[in-house]
Amino acid sequence: MIRRFQFLDRIILESTVRIARSTSWRLISLSIAHLSLWQNYPIISTITPTTMTQDTPAPLPLSTPPPNGPKDPTPFKFGTRLLTDPSSVFQHNAWDHVETDEAYRAASAAQISFQRSRPVDPFNKHRFNSDPAKWWDAFYKNNTTNFFKDRKWLHQEFPLLEALTSQGAGRASIVELGCGAGNTLFPVLRLNRNEEICIHGCDFSRKAVELVRAQEEFVKEAERGRVCASVYDLSQRDTLPEGVEEGSVDAVIMVFVFSALSPEQWADALANVRRMLRKGGKVLFRDYGRGDLAQVRFKAGRYLEENFYVRGDGTRVYFFDEDELRWIFTGQGKVKAEDPDAEDRRQEEQEGEGEEEQSRFPEGDFGGFKINDMGVDRRMLVNRKTQVKMYRCWMQAVFEKV
Repeated sequence: MIRRFQFLDRIILESTVRIARSTSWRLISLSIAHLSLWQNYPIISTITPTTMTQDTPAPLPLSTPPPNGPKDPTPFKFGTRLLTDPSSVFQHNAWDHVETDEAYRAASAAQISFQRSRPVDPFNKHRFNSDPAKWWDAFYKNNTTNFFKDRKWLHQEFPLLEALTSQGAGRASIVELGCGAGNTLFPVLRLNRNEEICIHGCDFSRKAVELVRAQEEFVKEAERGRVCASVYDLSQRDTLPEGVEEGSVDAVIMVFVFSALSPEQWADALANVRRMLRKGGKVLFRDYGRGDLAQVRFKAGRYLEENFYVRGDGTRVYFFDEDELRWIFTGQGKVKAEDPDAEDRRQEEQEGEGEEEQSRFPEGDFGGFKINDMGVDRRMLVNRKTQVKMYRCWMQAVFEKV
């Protein structure tokens, strides 16, 4: 089955804007992609997610019009542009469901090995990890509401939001963790037709919450009791956002927020999510995937620990894979910590070795959810002028509290 994510192009801009703003972006992207410029790309990959029982859009037709025919008036739907002919790779700016090729994987492995050899020094590692809210405050102070694009694709990707915000849906509660400047909060509010809904926006950056509360749209909806915003640190165990009661929430939105936590904070954060959700409540999850260009392009002095980095602005980011997310949310499956020297001394696995590797995963009370839907969204972006190919990778899932 091909996992078809229907993303708008704004999500690409949101995730790559830091790359574009970097003065060294061109050199980095060229160095990473140089090996693969003239390689043939494989036919689109098939993704077999853990389950596809719900929240899975129906298959969509290809949207590429005939080269010399009339322009197709049908609006383009992201997730439908499939690379079936490798020779046509530079005909469009982006392709969906494209696996990385061997050259890119080799270049990525070399770059990540280089990152490991030049990690963040102990002093700065403590500085970045001790007060992450400080760095996000500085980020929103510098960028205000102008950095991220509104996530208008949410209702397409998470049909539960459509159901909760529809007219006559009845009393409903949604919590967005890591609301930032409101790029998820406000698109959901604009599509809302449910008079009995309340959306709680939470962020551990006080500056971000101030930006949300200052917007006229928020003030109007807050007067009607449909929205509120508060400062909340998800990583502080046994806590709930202001005004949120235990077991009262229908959906928790976690879009590019879990990656901002260190692995040692995952268990406490998950315990808080479980506590606020009612039984059967859902977590709507999207975050960075392992091997994403954003991970590969990090320079020396940005590696905090395996798959965990600090950006130039001091904010942190982790890159997930399916096995990790399965373990975090369900407590099932074997998670192996990556070893920089594993390829040099890999042998056949034995039971004892497997247990030792699993013990390296952060300890804590994981699980409590089942997977309704989980998949990997892979996209290849193309610079047609310079003929450079860039791979993006995101994780997306719907988890249900049991």
